[in-house]
Amino acid sequence: MSLFNISDKNQLKSMYNNVVKKYEAYKALNLNLDMTRGKPCTEQLDLASGLFTCLAEDDYKAGGVDCRNYGLVDGLPEAKALFAPIIEVSQEQIIIGGNSSLSMMYDTIARALLKGVPGVNEPWSAKGKIKFLCPSPGYDRHFAICEHFGIEMITIEMTVFGPDMDEVEKLVASDESIKGMWCIPKYSNPDGITYSDETVDRLASMTAKAKDFRIFWDNAYVVHHLTDTPDRLKNILEACEKAGNPDRAFVFASSSKISFSGAGVAMMASSENNINVIKKQILIQSIGPDKLNQLRHVRFFETADNIMVHMQKHAFILKPKFEKVLNILETELADKQIASWTKPNGGYFISLNVLDGCAAAIVAKAAEAGLILTSAGATFPYGKDPRDRNIRIAPTLPPIEELQKAIGLLCICIQVVSLEKILKSN
Repeated sequence: MSLFNISDKNQLKSMYNNVVKKYEAYKALNLNLDMTRGKPCTEQLDLASGLFTCLAEDDYKAGGVDCRNYGLVDGLPEAKALFAPIIEVSQEQIIIGGNSSLSMMYDTIARALLKGVPGVNEPWSAKGKIKFLCPSPGYDRHFAICEHFGIEMITIEMTVFGPDMDEVEKLVASDESIKGMWCIPKYSNPDGITYSDETVDRLASMTAKAKDFRIFWDNAYVVHHLTDTPDRLKNILEACEKAGNPDRAFVFASSSKISFSGAGVAMMASSENNINVIKKQILIQSIGPDKLNQLRHVRFFETADNIMVHMQKHAFILKPKFEKVLNILETELADKQIASWTKPNGGYFISLNVLDGCAAAIVAKAAEAGLILTSAGATFPYGKDPRDRNIRIAPTLPPIEELQKAIGLLCICIQVVSLEKILKSN
C-alpha cells in the first residue's frame, strides 16, 4: 500500500507540510544544477585525450591519400574499416562523415523531400503532406527536424519490446503519406529499451503503402553499455534484405559519446544501392569530410576491439552515477507509488514517469530551487506529453556529489507536487 494512499486529509496535510519544509531547505542551498542534456562528463572526455597527440606533424596520409586535401567524399577506407564492425555492416555499406550524425539525418530527410529516396525519384514533397511515425517518449531533436520541415508527427506508444508494432503496421499499410519512422533501437532515449528480434523483423517485413517509406535507425548507443551482459540488437539491414526490402532502412551512429562529443566521427549505413546514390548526392554538397579527424580516430583506436575496451572505461565512470540515481529513487519513492522509472542496461538516460498531470509542475518546482531538467513534454512530438508525466533524467554530466543533491531535490519536488494533486482530489 502506498504511503500517500490514505484518506485522512489531516495526515496528508501533515505529510505535505513536512516535504515542503525539506523543499525550502533545498532552496536555501542556492543550487545551480543543470541536467538538461545527456552530455559526457569531463572524465569521459579525458579518456580520448590521446586524440590530441596521436598524429605526428608528418602523419597525414592514409593509404597514400593526403588527408589534408580534398577528396574521399564518403570517408577514409581506414575509418570505414574501424567503424563498420561497430554497427555490423560491410565497408561497402557505410559512409563516414563529419562530427554529427544528426546532420546526416537532417540531410537525408532534406534530400528525400527535394529529390526522393534512391530507387524512387519522386520527391517526398511532391504529393503534399508528409507524416512520420514517432515512438514516444523519444528524442526531441528527431522531432525538431520533423517540425522544422513541416512533417506531421504521429505518436507511437513504446512497449518493453519497442514501438507498438500493431499500431505501426496498421498505419504504415493504410496511409501513403507516412514516409518515415524514427527509431532509437538500442537503449532508447529516454526509456533505455532495446527492440526485440520480433520488432526488428516486423519493421523490416511490414507492408508499406508508400513505396518510398524509410526507417531512420538512429543507433546512437550501440556500444554504450552499463553492464557486463549488454543487450543484443538484431541487424536491421540484414532483416530488411531477408524480407525483400533491402533499401528500407538508413542506419546512423557516431563516436560523439565514444571520443569527443563535439569532435567525433559520424556515420551512416544502408544498402549498397542506397549508399551509392547518396555518395553521388553528397558529392554535390561537399568536397569531402574532415579526413584528418577521421585519421586521428583511426590512429587512436586502431581496431574495433579497442573501441569496445574503451567503452568499458566509460561504463566504469557512468555505472556508479546510474546506480546512485536508482538507489535514491528507490529509497525516496518506491513505497509511495507516485512514480516509476526505468533501469536501463545502457544508454544515457533514465526515464521517470510521475502521476498524470504532474511532470511540468515538478520540472518547474525543481527549477525554482536551482535544478534545471529537460523540459516536461520534450520527449514527445511538439513538446506535448499527452499525460504530462514523463521526465528525462540525464545522470552522465554532473559529478556524483551534485547528482546526489539533484536527485534528492527531484524526489522532494515529486512528493510536493503529488501531494498537492492528491489533496485537491480529496
